[in-house]
Amino acid sequence: MASAMRPQLAALLVLLLASPAATRLASAAGACAGEKFPAGRTYATCEDLPKLGASLHWTYDAPTSSLSVAFVAAPAGPGGWVAWGLNPTGEGMAGAQALVALKGSGAAAPAVKTYNITGYVPLGAKSTPIAFPATDLAADVAGSKIRMYGKLKLTAGMKAVNHVWQVGSSVTGGAPDKHAFAADNLAAKSKLVLAGKASGAAATAPTPSPAPEAGGPAAGAGGSDSGAAASLAPTGGKSASAAVATAGVSAPALLVLALVGLLATV
Repeated sequence: MASAMRPQLAALLVLLLASPAATRLASAAGACAGEKFPAGRTYATCEDLPKLGASLHWTYDAPTSSLSVAFVAAPAGPGGWVAWGLNPTGEGMAGAQALVALKGSGAAAPAVKTYNITGYVPLGAKSTPIAFPATDLAADVAGSKIRMYGKLKLTAGMKAVNHVWQVGSSVTGGAPDKHAFAADNLAAKSKLVLAGKASGAAATAPTPSPAPEAGGPAAGAGGSDSGAAASLAPTGGKSASAAVATAGVSAPALLVLALVGLLATV
């Protein structure tokens, strides 16, 4: 009886591994975890953000309230920009404390600037101070993507904070031009939940979906609202890919191990 079951279980294993769901899980699990950073840049946690093809890599050191991050995304245009930030006062653009990497023209490394987003107004070419002191700011280009690095000194005891991200297509005079307002642009925000451990383990939690904000930038307005987009809608919680990647084992691999164990017992 046991010997007769083994071919059937083996066939089941092949079918499951060949299924579209298994293929998607394998691909997703390897996305952010497969990012190779320059020497000296390692992070305890990574998550594939569900909008704009972005990912966030971070290590949170609770005793020092220090958050080291690498934000990875492709700008919306060859000479564009990417942005990520924390918003301790709300869920949208207003109040965001943003890091913005501007690629611009030429082969030089992207410039990283800080912006305190106080409202729906164009940003200038100069950085403005943000609520979380930022150090180690840098950026590089990997293929079509910009990778932006930084370290933020958070408020002591902070356990969760809203975060937003955005991409733009162009830079003018050293300032980020306005980004698009497509559905994905408006949905690029969530809540970053920081674990109370120095290990850097963390997760994101979903936020309720708000109605579009009134009084946002008009379509013809010049400049930018920085990267942390206005009228941002929520993203989901921590992705399954991030959970699997954090564990260091892909979903299909776990399935193989489970079925191999089952075959060994029959």
